[in-house]
Amino acid sequence: MTTDAAAEIASGDRFAFGENWAHFLELLDDDRIAAAEASLRTRLDIAPGDDLGGRTFVDIGSGSGLFSLAARNLGATVHSFDYDPQSVACTAELRNRYHPGDPDWTVEQGSALDTEYLGKLGEFDIVYSWGVLHHTGAMWDALANVAPLVGRRGLLFIAIYNDQGQASNRWARVKERYNRSGPRQRRAVLAGVQVYQAVKPLPTLVASQAYHFAQHGRFRHLPKSDVVPSRGMDRERDLLDWVGGWPFEVATPEAIFDFYRDRGFTMLHLVTCGGGLGCNEFVFRRD
Repeated sequence: MTTDAAAEIASGDRFAFGENWAHFLELLDDDRIAAAEASLRTRLDIAPGDDLGGRTFVDIGSGSGLFSLAARNLGATVHSFDYDPQSVACTAELRNRYHPGDPDWTVEQGSALDTEYLGKLGEFDIVYSWGVLHHTGAMWDALANVAPLVGRRGLLFIAIYNDQGQASNRWARVKERYNRSGPRQRRAVLAGVQVYQAVKPLPTLVASQAYHFAQHGRFRHLPKSDVVPSRGMDRERDLLDWVGGWPFEVATPEAIFDFYRDRGFTMLHLVTCGGGLGCNEFVFRRD
């Protein structure tokens, strides 16, 4: 299955993920790259002093290309692909910037819904797709399609938006409205979400500070947020990706676990978002 990503973006059926990541590349530095490498080390249980040398890694929906870069820096042979042409260009830019002429890192345009394309790729030691498959427009098909890419005893590392019930339905309406609006309306939607995110934590913060004052006679010091978030990403780009990220589907952790258990996978790691907003991370091993 192949369709025209540019046409989908123009019609409001898809968010311009690649355009967003092109702006992220302007911010990319050694600290962000190191954070991405550390993220892979943690989730893939890479021991100190060890790396991914001799292992193959496919990055499905490579986006900015940051995690393809991290995997290549760790020694893996990397194949990156994305449906969005601008995301493909971003990944190619990182390859050319940090590993020019490298035969062990290929970058292509492709779709997780294109079974003919996927069937030509073969199997990999590590199949990575963080926060991507829920944006394909057919998440359960995509989840099924990537399973055969995992070699025997290989790893599948994915992240899928958490199912919050009615809250997820409301966010879906926000995302659809954003993509089907003009520039002015999009700015209004984005500003509204920023206000919502700023105000929502206030009751918890006030209660926490009041408790701390009662116990210690002073308010708790609130440190500044880290400049580099976990995984080396950027909060502004992540916010835009969240508000605009359409198509949009969700799943409970139990549903993902059952889905891959029935396909011969064992779950090694699960990191949830606490039942709230965000992605649940899974690492499965194919038995």
